[in-house]
Amino acid sequence: MSLRITVLGRGAWGGTLLRLWERQGHELRSWSRRDGGDPAALLQDCDLVVVAVSMVGVTPLGLGLRGHWPQGLPLLSCSKGIDLDSLCTASQLWRRHLPALPLAVLSGPNLAEELERGLPAASVLSSDDPALARRLQEQLRTPHLRLYTNADPIGTEAAGALKNVIALAAGISDGLGLGANAKASLLCRGLAEIAVVLQALGGQPTTLYGLAGLGDLLATANSSLSRNYRFGSLLAEGCDEATALARIGATVEGPRTARATLALAVREGWQLPICGQVVRLLAGELEARQAVQELMQRDLRAEAAA
Repeated sequence: MSLRITVLGRGAWGGTLLRLWERQGHELRSWSRRDGGDPAALLQDCDLVVVAVSMVGVTPLGLGLRGHWPQGLPLLSCSKGIDLDSLCTASQLWRRHLPALPLAVLSGPNLAEELERGLPAASVLSSDDPALARRLQEQLRTPHLRLYTNADPIGTEAAGALKNVIALAAGISDGLGLGANAKASLLCRGLAEIAVVLQALGGQPTTLYGLAGLGDLLATANSSLSRNYRFGSLLAEGCDEATALARIGATVEGPRTARATLALAVREGWQLPICGQVVRLLAGELEARQAVQELMQRDLRAEAAA
């Protein structure tokens, strides 16, 4: 059954999904901030709205669409990160603007360039409405994108957001040439930090080891196709944040997510040493190699502790 799908946000990920589903025979229309105009006009006569804007664009879009959303029209959120102003995930922001919205989240190890080339991938559709998740799973699957479901949207979003911070740190590690031992240690300790945030926000521990957690982390922390990984590599070369962002020339969610997560950690009393060092490095308080040295010199503790 073909769907009438509206895609809001036509960056790398939104554009990839648009073309992927067009090839499956769905009817697609789209809007981008660059287009101008009113995206609310695209909400009528469609079966699904897919939002793939950056995190900084979610609140303005939600405010603009409030009051125009057709009753019962589902939204599939593909934005990854934690909002720096509200310290909320994308679905939490959407719930603020549209409380009765049928909502699902799409996340996983999905490097857009590989999907564009027709390489196989898997992702997870997460919703607290299992029937909606199952329906979208059936309708949106493609020969190259296998979809799973879970009922943990907050955990799915937290894992997808925090892995960008750890992928950034992995780019720093590889950029400094620290070796496989250091990289493995970093990813394991990074996974422990993701677990702290995920569980504190009410996510399910099993989500951490699924596609949105460990799966996404393995993809983005090991591929130059990942913008966060490339950003970290540029920091290791000595670039400051503004220069690294300019050289990538696209949205990189890791820096804002790191700052938002550290703000949450300070408020809640969490220990997130990797995230903290990333923020200090972004602020110019220390150099990349010094950040690593300070992590290695932290007080000794049991492995289960962050």
